[in-house]
Amino acid sequence: MAQKTRHLLGLSGGKDSSALAVYMRDRVPEMEYFFTDTGKELPETYEFLDRLEAFLGKPIARLNVERDFDHWLTLHGGLLPSSQVRWCTIKLKIRPFEEYVGEDKAYHYIGIRADEDRVGYKPLKTSNLQNIIPKYPFKEDGITKEDIYRILEESGLGLPEYYNWRTRSGCYFCFFQRKSEWVGLLEQHPDLFELAKGYEKFDTETGERFTWSQGESLEELADPERIAQIKENTEKAKATKKKEKPNRRLIEILTDVHDDEDDEEPCLICHK
Repeated sequence: MAQKTRHLLGLSGGKDSSALAVYMRDRVPEMEYFFTDTGKELPETYEFLDRLEAFLGKPIARLNVERDFDHWLTLHGGLLPSSQVRWCTIKLKIRPFEEYVGEDKAYHYIGIRADEDRVGYKPLKTSNLQNIIPKYPFKEDGITKEDIYRILEESGLGLPEYYNWRTRSGCYFCFFQRKSEWVGLLEQHPDLFELAKGYEKFDTETGERFTWSQGESLEELADPERIAQIKENTEKAKATKKKEKPNRRLIEILTDVHDDEDDEEPCLICHK
């Protein structure tokens, strides 16, 4: 019997993977769509995935529903993930995907654009998988960021609502969030902000702090004076970016502002 060949497209809830799903819907009718759920996504992400699922006309497989972030946090002894220790990406994104594929030969469609110089999924060192073959349709077809917006607008889906204040998909407490995005979470979802605060740890004996936002706790960041300072800095930066290149979308201006704040690369599998 010939080996089964599958066509898989992972969704993060972000604009690029969503646009790729729209782009590939009629090009590869046998496509399987999946979303690896951390259990800690924004409500806007789940809402957008539901709308995307209706547009695609087939289900989006939800992986990982029984082993969410809290499950793995317990197994890691309460150690919060960070840019140095990204266990969340491995345990909550890559491993469930590899288990979903199994030993089937699979083409994995990844939403990296033609105007990006990046690579996507890499097998875990422990898996040594050779049956997953990455494909980059946007790179192959010369699709750039402007095309992404057009694809989503023409489909009627538009952008997820969180793009009004955040430029990356992923967990609501993702450690890659910028200060202004934490303020956005506080204002848009104060309940989730409080839950995120609950994960932070402070050792009174050693003085060690384990916080999501580098250099300060969420309690400190939520101080009204600190919020005002963050907002003022962000608005000044937005005004500068808008003056440099007028007539751009808010998300593009915000992305430029946030990119100036740090140069750390987030996990592509989480935010594309």
